[in-house]
Amino acid sequence: MLDIKPIFTENISEPLYIAGPCSAESREQLLATARGVAAAGVRILRAGVWKPRTKPGSFEGVGSEALAWLHEAKVEYGLNVITEVATPEHLEQALKAGMDGVWIGARTTTNPFAMQQIADALKGVDTAVIVKNPVIPDVELWVGAIERIYNSGIRRIAAVHRGFGTHQTLPYRNAPHWSVPIELHRRIPSLQILSDPSHIGGRRELIAQLSQQALDLGFAGVMIECHNCPDNALSDAAQQITPEMLGDILRTLKLRRTPAATDILGEYRMHIDTIDSRIIELLAERMTVAREIGEYKQQHGMAVVQHDRYNELLESAEARAEFMGLSRDFIHEIFSAVHEESVRQQLEIEKK
Repeated sequence: MLDIKPIFTENISEPLYIAGPCSAESREQLLATARGVAAAGVRILRAGVWKPRTKPGSFEGVGSEALAWLHEAKVEYGLNVITEVATPEHLEQALKAGMDGVWIGARTTTNPFAMQQIADALKGVDTAVIVKNPVIPDVELWVGAIERIYNSGIRRIAAVHRGFGTHQTLPYRNAPHWSVPIELHRRIPSLQILSDPSHIGGRRELIAQLSQQALDLGFAGVMIECHNCPDNALSDAAQQITPEMLGDILRTLKLRRTPAATDILGEYRMHIDTIDSRIIELLAERMTVAREIGEYKQQHGMAVVQHDRYNELLESAEARAEFMGLSRDFIHEIFSAVHEESVRQQLEIEKK
């Protein structure tokens, strides 16, 4: 059993809130955001200095120059400051500049070689380390990354659930797969796990509901991207909120009792909640595809209802359900309702 400590000791009984811009773009932008974050009651400021971008040509961060701005925000507003590192060189510069902690991004967590290099560089260091989930929903890879950091001697470790990459059409930027961080908590009960609704949702209007869902599922807190002028942000503008919006969201979050480690029924119920959330996400994804099919049918003069296709789908679903120990009648009723909603969605297209 890993003996992991909280990343920061103050108010450990309260939710842990981390906020700040996706990228530190300028001294003025960072300090203005830091001032707003502090006013919202958040004590940990995050900002990317080195930004790993999917394609070349995107804004990849200011670099080590921005570390001085973070340190200035730390002194000016009494904040703990953290930034992302992806190499031993990043780590060395961040610690030398007085960062209170670092986080390791999803792409780096996915690479055991990179994780080991960072772990080796952490030996003999006392700092807080936050490990984001790997890009793929692989709990073993996530646990392995945390164990590498732990084996280096670091004890103040937390994890951040930022969703998982997917090629599917979803209402979110990254698929939540809530069962993965819940399994991580089962494996390492002492580990603080936060959720990152900014990266999961990809849109600022989803941050409040995703934050509440994370707290309802027993997460230790949230990490939210916050920018003094988000519409002008140089990276991930759509998912950042103003400090004022941050304050509003945090004030409306409801803190509910989470089950104790011995509350087996509570654990089962939390698991059910995550499965139900996934069912809703899958149904929303299915309806998105149904609407795309409806548009295709409309363009090619095809009937909305294809009876042969529906009968084939229903027979296949009932057979699979029976094999898995489910009632054929139960699945028939569910798929009939799903098909009815799909038809309704496609008829709405016909009306336009």
